[in-house]
Amino acid sequence: MQRQRLSRELLKMSSSPPQGICVYSKDDQYHLEAKLTGPQDSPYKNGVFTLDIVVPEKYPFSPPSITFVTKIYHPNIDDNGRICLDLIKMPPTGSWKPTIGLEGLLTAIRMLLECPNPDDPLMADIAEEFKNHHQIFLDKAKSFTEKYAQG
Repeated sequence: MQRQRLSRELLKMSSSPPQGICVYSKDDQYHLEAKLTGPQDSPYKNGVFTLDIVVPEKYPFSPPSITFVTKIYHPNIDDNGRICLDLIKMPPTGSWKPTIGLEGLLTAIRMLLECPNPDDPLMADIAEEFKNHHQIFLDKAKSFTEKYAQG
């Protein structure tokens, strides 16, 4: 683990936080928690979503494990909070690179809230709804946000 690298990343994010993202240590430097605010142009706006982050010993050569703690209605996030995003997977199935860093991952996850990828879903039924019954998807996602992601 490159402890200095993680320390620098956390210091940078605390002094100059990316839009809609806040990260802090939970138990120790390797167990973090993030808060994401839902993007304005999405059914998740006004929501605050908590993510659990476990940084592996091999970071940055292995990606952190990131899961949603807050329940969310999204085609790329399952009921256990797992996220389908190739940036958080090692090659060859994923596209993690050490240069991405924690801020890049969290920014990509927040962008996923704004632009779901129904063609690579974890939740096939929600992806089908997103594609074919978009208003129903929007209503359900907004309802989940109001119920589970308020502060």
